[in-house]
Amino acid sequence: MKLAVILPAAGLGTRMLKGNVPAPAESSGISRKQFMLLEGAPILVHTVRKFVASPLVYEIVVAVREEDIDWVRDLLLPETKSLLGDLKVVAGGQSRQQSVEHALAALDPDTDYVAVHDAVRPFIELDTIRKVVEEAVANGAAIVGIVPVDTVKQVSGAQATGAKVRSTISRERLVLAQTPQVFRAELLRRAYEAAAADGFTGTDESSLVERLDQVEVSVVMGSERNIKITRPSDMDLARLLFSQEKS
Repeated sequence: MKLAVILPAAGLGTRMLKGNVPAPAESSGISRKQFMLLEGAPILVHTVRKFVASPLVYEIVVAVREEDIDWVRDLLLPETKSLLGDLKVVAGGQSRQQSVEHALAALDPDTDYVAVHDAVRPFIELDTIRKVVEEAVANGAAIVGIVPVDTVKQVSGAQATGAKVRSTISRERLVLAQTPQVFRAELLRRAYEAAAADGFTGTDESSLVERLDQVEVSVVMGSERNIKITRPSDMDLARLLFSQEKS
């Protein structure tokens, strides 16, 4: 089995902005979250290390802004020497969906399965990677998710202000989607082709695959540790989780 991992990392990190002022990295002043420093290394590097450590991963494709390609490749090459396949750094697009599409085009034609993972989820556990890959191999498509612990309300009106509660949604049939999301390569390619033909934009890869006929996406339970670093306050939690990993 040949498994490729796609890490979309071309985002500008607008949620890391405090008003009009970028939230500084630990020592570099970079506001793009994937390059902010966590204990001396960019978050992207920590994420890459997790997949390099998995014996299931053959190659890794990272999608970044075109002007970042060379230095990101130099940054990651020392981290990926043990991969059986290649590290590829490609130009991303204006959206996550475009970035993943560009990365898909760079994959070897004989790739069997593709895992897409948020570049800013550096605390994914190796056992979770194994479980979601095994589920995708068995059923063609699988994602990581967790059960919500808060009560979920359906509202009308603007969510920021003036929203009115219309109903309470049962949590028994809800999951919060995380990554990795793993699919047969031909299935994911077909989902992206269909989305492009229809002008459909999804919020994750699963939402594209779900549109295909007779495709069911399995869910593997993840962990609350598998956080997505999107806001300045997330860095405090990330430092705590990192210290726990190293203890």
